[in-house]
Amino acid sequence: MRSHKVIEIRNLTSSTYVIRMEKNDFTFTTGQYITLGFTGSIDRREYSIYSSENDDFLEVLIKEVESGLVSKKLKRCKSGDYLDVDGPFGHFSLEESEIDKKKFLFIATGTGISPIHSFAKTHPEMNYQILHGVRIEEEAYEKQTYPNGKYILCTSREKTGDYHGRVTDYLLKNPIPSDTVCYLCGNCHMIYEAYDILEKQGITLGPIHTEVYF
Repeated sequence: MRSHKVIEIRNLTSSTYVIRMEKNDFTFTTGQYITLGFTGSIDRREYSIYSSENDDFLEVLIKEVESGLVSKKLKRCKSGDYLDVDGPFGHFSLEESEIDKKKFLFIATGTGISPIHSFAKTHPEMNYQILHGVRIEEEAYEKQTYPNGKYILCTSREKTGDYHGRVTDYLLKNPIPSDTVCYLCGNCHMIYEAYDILEKQGITLGPIHTEVYF
């Protein structure tokens, strides 16, 4: 367990925010997650790392859950507070040998964009497309950080995104080339449905990677 000093809190919406902490000597592989909580508290939650491997700080993207104990407390933390970090954990990571050779499709819903943001920042040279499903455009968290043409926003409750509908609707109407490596991160219903669609489009088991967000 390590103690990290909070640098700042960045509010993206009324309920979603980014905590930036000092990185210290912490190292991780993009796509991994940490457990986070206040120093001295036994309450911890898992959060994917939002920042890149190369940043000199450590960031996580958090959505405040109405019944959530940790997410509500963390939203009230301020610069100078200390948080306990444990990890990194997980194997939702890129194959180094594929980064320069393959085409990638990253599919996310909501804050499932977090590890994908880390992928894109760490490896900007990748040939990739991001498909992000949210309810309203406000939830397109920091979409301006992605290069033009790399990020497709699917909005289900507004017609303000690049596509009106769910990411699975987009996949049905826009088949994915079978040689694409796919990473899916978000709620389990999207993952199950998208997985089936991609398999039917000819993408085999190996190139589909999943990380479920609850």
